[in-house]
Amino acid sequence: MKNIGGQAVIEGVMMKSPFGWTVAVRNSKGEISLKTTKTKKPSVFFKLPFIRGVFALFSALVIGIKAIEYSGSVAYEGKDEKPLSLWSIALSIAIAFFVAIGLFKFVPLYITTLLGDAYSAVANNNIVFNLIDGTLRVTVFLLYVVAIGLWGEMRRIYQYHGAEHKVIYAYEAGEEVNIQNAKKHKPYHPRCGTSFLLIVMMTSIFIFVLIPQEWTFLEKFLSRIILIPVIAGISYEILRFSAKLANEGILRFISYPGLLLQRLTVREPDELQIEVAIAALQEVLSLEKQDSEATRNA
Repeated sequence: MKNIGGQAVIEGVMMKSPFGWTVAVRNSKGEISLKTTKTKKPSVFFKLPFIRGVFALFSALVIGIKAIEYSGSVAYEGKDEKPLSLWSIALSIAIAFFVAIGLFKFVPLYITTLLGDAYSAVANNNIVFNLIDGTLRVTVFLLYVVAIGLWGEMRRIYQYHGAEHKVIYAYEAGEEVNIQNAKKHKPYHPRCGTSFLLIVMMTSIFIFVLIPQEWTFLEKFLSRIILIPVIAGISYEILRFSAKLANEGILRFISYPGLLLQRLTVREPDELQIEVAIAALQEVLSLEKQDSEATRNA
């Protein structure tokens, strides 16, 4: 059974396997439109522990942009809304990246530095300094997630997020992937990107403790950006480990915070949304069959 990942998009779901990815989108006529792209298998180097996390993050970003671009063009077709272009999405993501750097890197560090100027116990203790910085970062992230959840359009995306998880759960359980089997599963999955982001923030607290306390504000700020690939690589391995232990007794606590956080980014889907997620999964799984047939006929 292949490792399947996914992503909720505008009125649809993207599913990804080692052989490629598929976007399934419900158009304005109520029909499901599909776009499937085959991908080359990464070299052995990109499968190495820690390296694979950085590669997965970059790959997810690139595929995510393409998936959103396609979903926007299908979902808005025939409506008054102007379809999203690849460039507009790329620009939006670039802006979002700089906003994220500001919100989750600059602001917590700046506030913590101000506290350090006022209280020597903060300025002189690297562990205390980074615990405060990390706590502020998590707080800002939670407030951000709650805020965007108030946007009406996000509710449907959150529902498709739940549909993606339910369908993957049914597939991983070895069941026939249909609406009824998918409905009985929970919409929260230990390998979710939301869980990954929380692990990233928790991991960063431990990594940043290693940064010398005597460094200037600018040096600390830049180091937090430069170390993003390192933190992503470590966090990816923790996510894989926690997903394997999601049902292993007391060790479930590793994945529990991420599952709890998903209650802010996941909603219960309806049957039509689950149907879209199933279509995406079935199409992406067909790529493996096509690859096997091509190999036999070669």
